[in-house]
Amino acid sequence: MSGAVTRLAAQSLRVRRAGRVILDDISVSAASGDFVAVIGPNGAGKSTLLSVLAGLLAPDGGSVRLDDRALLDCTPRELARVRAFLPQNPRCDWPLPVHRLVGLGLTPVLPAFGDFSAVDIARIDSAVAACDLTAQRDQPVTTLSGGELARAMLARALVADPAMLIVDEPLTGLDPRHAQDAARRLQQLAVVQGKLVIASIHDLNIALRRASCIWALREGRMLAVGAPADVIRPALLRELFDVEASVTGSGAQAFVDFAP
Repeated sequence: MSGAVTRLAAQSLRVRRAGRVILDDISVSAASGDFVAVIGPNGAGKSTLLSVLAGLLAPDGGSVRLDDRALLDCTPRELARVRAFLPQNPRCDWPLPVHRLVGLGLTPVLPAFGDFSAVDIARIDSAVAACDLTAQRDQPVTTLSGGELARAMLARALVADPAMLIVDEPLTGLDPRHAQDAARRLQQLAVVQGKLVIASIHDLNIALRRASCIWALREGRMLAVGAPADVIRPALLRELFDVEASVTGSGAQAFVDFAP
């Protein structure tokens, strides 16, 4: 497998659990440089879709290809070298210091024996600083607040400089400043560094202003795919969330306002 992801394509994905349809005939694609925001109500199938795209869950039907190769043909180690996955509500039950937790993200590229090199430590410290955790560098992870833990897990996902980053609700639990910082970093990873970033996001204003593409999912079906300004419109929000909303402005000034 090459070191750079160019395209991830899903065709006719279907997932069923206990007789219930979780994903129904989903076909989507994304390429390096894209920041895809997956939006939809709770229970829409967003987490399941991300798990399938990350190669962690085999679909009941359909396929996913990473460049010219079936995703399920890739070994876990091959995938780990090019893809980082951050699940929803990640946990750590061991009192590791923050820098050691972040360093676990380097596992796929570390030699079998030996501790972190000076280069590895520099990468860890850079990821820790980027997620505003320098003051907590040596603090046990089990003593972090929910928001701090979310930032530490994001730093762990970023530290190995993956070509593809798939993250499930990475902004949940973050205060407004850190949510904006995290969203800006995800956008820069795609736009500036040319990585493929796919994230489920509940904050529609962040999705509207930061993402390059929106996937709108409800009850396992893809209702819309396209540029944020084309997808996030009152009619779609009504169908997606059963709410009345207006959308004003454009670009960084775009804003979704929900009716009282």
